[in-house]
Amino acid sequence: MCGIIGYIGDRRAQDVLIKGLSRLEYRGYDSAGIVTLKDNKLCLVKKQGKLRALIEELKNNPLEGTLGIGHTRWATHGVPSDTNAHPHLDCSGKIAVVHNGIIENYLELKKALSKKGHKFVSETDTEIIAHLIEKFYKGDIEEAVLKAVKLLKGSYAIAVIHKNEPDKLVGARCDSPLIIGLGKSENFLASDVPAVLDYTDTVIYLENHEVIGLTKDSIRIRDLSGRVIRKKPTKIKWDIAQAEKGGYDHFMLKEIFEQAHILKNILEERLNNSGIVFEELKIKTSDLRRVKRIAIVACGTAYHAGLTGKYMLEEYAGLPSWVDTSSEFRYRNPIVDKDTLVVIVSQSGETADSLAALREARKRGSKVLGICNVLGSSIAREADGVIYTHAGPEIAVASTKAYTAQLAILYLFTLYLAGIRKTVSPGKLGLLIREFKKMPALMGELLDEYKSEYNILAAYAQEFKRYYLQKHNKSCFLYLARNINYPNALEGALKLKEISYLSAEGYPAGEMKHGPIALIDENPWVVCIVTRSKTYDKMLSNIQEVKARGGIVIAITTEGDKTILHYNINYLIEIPKTEELFSPLLVVIPLQLLAYYVAREFGCDIDQPRNLAKSVTVE
Repeated sequence: MCGIIGYIGDRRAQDVLIKGLSRLEYRGYDSAGIVTLKDNKLCLVKKQGKLRALIEELKNNPLEGTLGIGHTRWATHGVPSDTNAHPHLDCSGKIAVVHNGIIENYLELKKALSKKGHKFVSETDTEIIAHLIEKFYKGDIEEAVLKAVKLLKGSYAIAVIHKNEPDKLVGARCDSPLIIGLGKSENFLASDVPAVLDYTDTVIYLENHEVIGLTKDSIRIRDLSGRVIRKKPTKIKWDIAQAEKGGYDHFMLKEIFEQAHILKNILEERLNNSGIVFEELKIKTSDLRRVKRIAIVACGTAYHAGLTGKYMLEEYAGLPSWVDTSSEFRYRNPIVDKDTLVVIVSQSGETADSLAALREARKRGSKVLGICNVLGSSIAREADGVIYTHAGPEIAVASTKAYTAQLAILYLFTLYLAGIRKTVSPGKLGLLIREFKKMPALMGELLDEYKSEYNILAAYAQEFKRYYLQKHNKSCFLYLARNINYPNALEGALKLKEISYLSAEGYPAGEMKHGPIALIDENPWVVCIVTRSKTYDKMLSNIQEVKARGGIVIAITTEGDKTILHYNINYLIEIPKTEELFSPLLVVIPLQLLAYYVAREFGCDIDQPRNLAKSVTVE
């Protein structure tokens, strides 16, 4: 949520800030703003709307200066507007602040500051930070920030400048990500690595309750007691080209088509002659053998990956497993203990609710394994062990390649557990690994079918739009599946909702008779996942129930299936033959692409859908 960029060096700060914000806009795009320091004066421009509105304003009124901070907003406190956009200033106009997070005690602080004569102009919680720093400022902005953040309750990542200190950029964090980018005669602050990769591949990840003071040639990190902290920089192994569209119309489409390559890389990295390798895991094999149950905790798309993991773990590792949404886990009394392995799945590794769940699980004595994409993220640092998905940057808000990478790691971890716990024979384990190795080629084969602009899924999307308009903008999608592909029904529905804003719901097909079947008449379209599996015949029965009530069926089925042809299917999508266990990796491809093409037909903003942001770092 929200993107922060700060720069100090010799370049024109405006250029660096705008480029950084363009890399961070996936984190929020309700408004954007920058402030620079030139000739002992803060120069501020901020605009409601997407970043392009700010860029247009700056064409007419460019800002000079080599020190500055910028922000792209996902609104929490206060509607999107020019006034509520960041940066925010103090009463004197000498201090500028940008902020990601939520200050939970801001009303209490605002009331106290108002009594002291401070005047507020916005509805945001952020503005109080600028006034609080003003209260403590005695000629040293770093010291003032250090004192101010001690009074903040909630989450924050901030960047601060003062007009009287043109050689200083200050930042601090608590439960919202903030990194330092290290350059030659220049330094950066940012919410995420892509913001600085045009300039440096060397970063430092800040921890909670750390305050950073930057000049163009030096850094100083301190804790809230003022103690100086030494931290080792990290080299980023991917380049900025991976965060660009590469000729595709949208980041989402590019990321869908990257999935076969990512899966191939994961298998090459994790499989060798000695078996499955997790060098960064850290949790001892003896501890994993003692585990009696597994709890998977995640949000959104990662939650759906976790649901698929539950099927795998119970079937092959022989471990009772359950899946919980992170936001619910932390507010009840979860029965986890030293015999429970808690697996936290998160693309960013910074998801606020998932971090809180991790801390709750550790408090209760559980070992915690993080599965995440971002090196050095909070979840990776705080978990007992971590497995990185190495999917590269995912820019589109609607997750695609992160999901398949998470599934791949969950498959490998399941097979790893099955091997060390001896719940699957060596022969069976070898067979499953050999089948898994075929998946990148099968996924690539499937994706090749949709590389043409005029593919079958694009045609189905056009058909749906015509039907929808004929019904006077009334229609919805239902997604039905069973067993290990049921989570894909949820994921397919989520993708469509996220980027097309159409009503879509996923259900276990066996639950249709317990309520959802009431929705089916001549109106809804029903996506049925009916690949060859142990529940194949049951799914055929569900299709008959849908057809009997006038439903329009899109069936995802196994290549060469002749039986399905007798069921009067309206639209057919085939995937290559594979083991049922691995079929979710193929099934999700047409689900993602169908959502993409429907959203494109309706002219939606696919990469930046309304009201959403990529990384949910606030509760």
